[in-house]
Amino acid sequence: MTVLETIQRSADFLEKKEVDSPRLQAELLLAHVLGMPRMKLYLNFERPLTEPETNALRDLLRRRARREPLQHILGTVNFCGLELAVDSRVLVPRPETELLAERAWKFLNSLQESGVNNPTALDFGTGSGCLAIAMAAKCPVAVVHALDVSVEALEVARANAQRCNVADRIHFHQGDGFAALAKTEPAKFHLIASNPPYIPSAEIADLQPEVRDHDPRSALDGGADGLDVFRHLASEAGAFLHPGGQLMAEFGDGQGPSLRTLFAEHGWTVQGVEPDDSGRERFLVVEK
Repeated sequence: MTVLETIQRSADFLEKKEVDSPRLQAELLLAHVLGMPRMKLYLNFERPLTEPETNALRDLLRRRARREPLQHILGTVNFCGLELAVDSRVLVPRPETELLAERAWKFLNSLQESGVNNPTALDFGTGSGCLAIAMAAKCPVAVVHALDVSVEALEVARANAQRCNVADRIHFHQGDGFAALAKTEPAKFHLIASNPPYIPSAEIADLQPEVRDHDPRSALDGGADGLDVFRHLASEAGAFLHPGGQLMAEFGDGQGPSLRTLFAEHGWTVQGVEPDDSGRERFLVVEK
């Protein structure tokens, strides 16, 4: 079969398995097998596949049809132009989290431009390390710390920091919450950024199989109402911020009003509740 025929048949197969964007997914898998950029497939539509290439693609298609995440199959995800390794130990970074990362590094750069030398940031619940790595890469003067309770997640995050050449500017901490920072210098940060678990426990069973069956439950489950980690942040994060410092966090659909109330009750000033690209409220920005 040619490249074009393979794409068409693969897309039909994935569509029958109810995989989203089957044509795109088929092209990405084939590009991976052939070791070429996806767009280069369009210049090679008439190229025949070898038997080993066909067999390799067939194996990947079967995995995707079983709803294994594309990112796990490929082994990487592009996040803010950075290539990060991902697997079942960490949450696969979503496109909306790139918007949080961009807000974070722009804030750090604005501090540097206003005269703050080496602004400090904490990625609370770092997972794959995506937020910490993006902040370090896009604001080279920043000193970044990354915290996670999961030893396995930190293994992934450290490897990704090495992969992106920022390992020397990120300090990793393992532990449950701010107690893990008891001996950390500095004791306060200019920014705390977080993409915490925020899915209500009862809703996890209804998530797409790629998420429900492959992302770590600890990175999804936010408790009965999805706000358990936000309560922790609201009550404790202020003690770890410089005056004028900010907390930025991603949250789930419909949680904005509850978060406004929660953080106001703990003495925070809500700077904004901002939308993602779909127009849904997605990001909380508060100051203590």
